[in-house]
Amino acid sequence: MSIPNKFYVLEMANNHMGNVNHGIKIIKEFAKVTKKYPFNFGFKLQYRDLDTFIHKNLKNRDDIKYIKRFKETKLKENDLKKIISTIKKNKFVPVCTPFDEKSVDKIVKHNFEIIKIASCSFTDWPLIEKIASANKPVIASTAGATLEDIEKVVRFFKNRSKDFALMHCVAEYPTYDKNLNLNRLKYLINKFPNLQIGYSTHENPCDNTIVSLAIAMGANIFEKHVGLQTTKYKLNKYSASPKDVDRWLKAAKISYDRCGDGKKIFYKNSSEIKNLKSLKRGLFLTRSIKKGRSINNKNIYLAFPPQDNQITADKLSKYASFVAKKNILKDQPLLTSNCIIKNDRKVIENIVEKTKKILKKSNQFFRGRYDFEISHHYGLEKFYKYGVVMFTVLNRKYCKKILIVFPGQKHPEQFHKVKEETFHVLYGNIQLKLNGVLKEYSAGSLITIKPETKHEFSSKHGSVIEEISTTGIKTDSFYTDKKIMRNLNRKTTVSYYWDN
Repeated sequence: MSIPNKFYVLEMANNHMGNVNHGIKIIKEFAKVTKKYPFNFGFKLQYRDLDTFIHKNLKNRDDIKYIKRFKETKLKENDLKKIISTIKKNKFVPVCTPFDEKSVDKIVKHNFEIIKIASCSFTDWPLIEKIASANKPVIASTAGATLEDIEKVVRFFKNRSKDFALMHCVAEYPTYDKNLNLNRLKYLINKFPNLQIGYSTHENPCDNTIVSLAIAMGANIFEKHVGLQTTKYKLNKYSASPKDVDRWLKAAKISYDRCGDGKKIFYKNSSEIKNLKSLKRGLFLTRSIKKGRSINNKNIYLAFPPQDNQITADKLSKYASFVAKKNILKDQPLLTSNCIIKNDRKVIENIVEKTKKILKKSNQFFRGRYDFEISHHYGLEKFYKYGVVMFTVLNRKYCKKILIVFPGQKHPEQFHKVKEETFHVLYGNIQLKLNGVLKEYSAGSLITIKPETKHEFSSKHGSVIEEISTTGIKTDSFYTDKKIMRNLNRKTTVSYYWDN
């Protein structure tokens, strides 16, 4: 037996009033209610060995709170067996709270499936040791316990590999709203993510808002005092009748419907998706595009309403591109059937992560927002063969950039008509060709490249280069490969907040 999920424990305590028939009737009446709900249910008793639990010199002191009630509601062995049999026959998990060591032995003897530790016994270590010796799952209420107390008890049961759960509880009967302290539930759930956390209620039985709040916070086990009012027996202010419990469980069921099961936090709701898509703007062409041609953002406009299977605005970004699968006329929609969608976001994110790693390895640090260029001269798919990552640190009359060359990567041959630049190798080695002459440079090297000097560079194992130059001009880069010059989309600029 393990502690069930969505476990609702109805506690009879001493509300059987020492009358076995009344106790049996309570169980049967609540079974009529619980069978209507898709939860797991337990029924709980309390055990005390009165011969040892009450001090021998005080057993006749009826003026002391609880002594008179404990004595009056004591059940005989056979009566207890009848009660337990009724609990099981009505599909309840039998649960019991012991208040002394002898009662633990009786719990084992009577085949209760779960042991509950009352708040008053939470730090009763002789009793806890005894409970731990029983091969039973344990649920413990935490009213009045400090965080230090809770941590000790959790460690105790964890070290013994026990199926163990905690319950937030307030030992005030009934508990007033101002003292419920439900935020403690949330704290316990965050503090002990591997434990089931529940709520033992003592508030007014007519109040069904509390269970909803507890479920919303993540409580998974609940306990409520119950009883059956008759002309002979009255209910106390914190014990619930069958009608109270019915309303309580109904509120719980509604809360689960509203909150979800906690497992599928983000899931696809077909109705939701359909409604949202009907309100999105769709992609349309500003001009006719022939089959096989690329479609850039300049060829697209957005308009409402979208058509069936139309590509919508959420697919449009600077990382997205489209290729026509057939001829598409001006003002026609882009559909999943007439074009191919390509999104380079993950490729860019991969480059960013690798850039961060090589900068960290080279002890180069950036903090705050930086714009950097990803140069992909022959397309992103060939970036790790031909390309470079470039940070512009500043660009005034003087300019400073940081170039990151990945292992095995090459920057194709180019020249500048205006700019003069000096490469300062900060990390790794580079192979630099100047006007056809190839040389290798290691970290610390300084190389000045004058205007009109054709140059290309690469790195076998990766390199970081500081480039110091005159003002950088976007139109002052000329590649000897005309194919690169014709590629107007050879650079992707990324803004990133660095904290390395």
